[in-house]
Amino acid sequence: MTEREQRAFNEALLAWHDANGRDLPWRYEKDPYKIWVSEIMLQQTRAETVVGYYHRFLKAFPTVQALANAPEQQVLKQWEGLGYYSRARNLHKAAQVVTQELGGQFPDSAAGLRKLPGIGEYTAGAVASIAFNRREAAVDGNVIRVLSRVLGIRENMRLPAARKRLSQMAGQMVDEARPGDFNQAMMGLGALICTPRRVDCEQCPVEKWCDARAVGDALELPVLPPPVDKRIEHLGVALVMCGQRILVNQRLEPGLLSGMWQFPNFLDAITEPAVRECLEEMGLKALSRARRLTEAKHVFTHRIWKMRGFAFESAEAVSGAGRWVDLEEFRGLPFPVALRAYKELAEQMMEERS
Repeated sequence: MTEREQRAFNEALLAWHDANGRDLPWRYEKDPYKIWVSEIMLQQTRAETVVGYYHRFLKAFPTVQALANAPEQQVLKQWEGLGYYSRARNLHKAAQVVTQELGGQFPDSAAGLRKLPGIGEYTAGAVASIAFNRREAAVDGNVIRVLSRVLGIRENMRLPAARKRLSQMAGQMVDEARPGDFNQAMMGLGALICTPRRVDCEQCPVEKWCDARAVGDALELPVLPPPVDKRIEHLGVALVMCGQRILVNQRLEPGLLSGMWQFPNFLDAITEPAVRECLEEMGLKALSRARRLTEAKHVFTHRIWKMRGFAFESAEAVSGAGRWVDLEEFRGLPFPVALRAYKELAEQMMEERS
């Protein structure tokens, strides 16, 4: 694309964005804290889903200082349901760095932002361009798709060399006068017009410069390898009641759902005898005959949980088996969305005993 064509491309894209850009609460925001929160939430999550969480999160933590000073469990509770909980933990850590080491001021460059926990190339470029008007590219999945099609890049986008070349080309295209608007326009174009399974070329403001439009292979781009099959894990989930309290424990090991609360669950123990044996190994005795609960399924990025639930009564709230909580305390604990079906059943069981 020549320099003249690039100027025309940018003008057309920005005019479309001004007239048709998504009316999202962070679109006109210039506060780096609020932009940062929105961009972290938007990773792996649709904008329509993020809106409600964004408003609730900022109501709970209106400033970076408020977020830094909050207990991690409170942060995770506000994040409950968004998934990818490492985002929330890194958000909390980064807020503490900004507050305690940087005087409450965010770095105003992409290089400076990348030094904060949980901020990578994309988020650094987005915050730097939108909040500080820096000419930085923000290359997310939408932008990779749009540029692969516009520029006719038919290399495997999982390969580092191909991603690097696309990122360099994206940086050269960013509008000098309106870098933040340009990046948001590219993302919006990918979300509304140039989507993974549908292209609306007639409504596209830049279709005249699109190589894939001319060749006719837009839906084949970007080139990506076939997805790896997800690992299936079978879990037995135990809802153990003692009077008005229920047994929960916290996932403390690093990795999946760390810091979140859960019901006792056991890999590959999906029959009543197997789950009972696991509970007895935790010190729980005199358990009632189990009541079979619903089955549930949750799909993670690289694995699938297939769960079978069982409800037990325990004659004694054994210390060391976990944490026994009443309804009020239970409602304040952050649970992963993967266990939503069982969380709702547990709440219903406790409400009936209140």
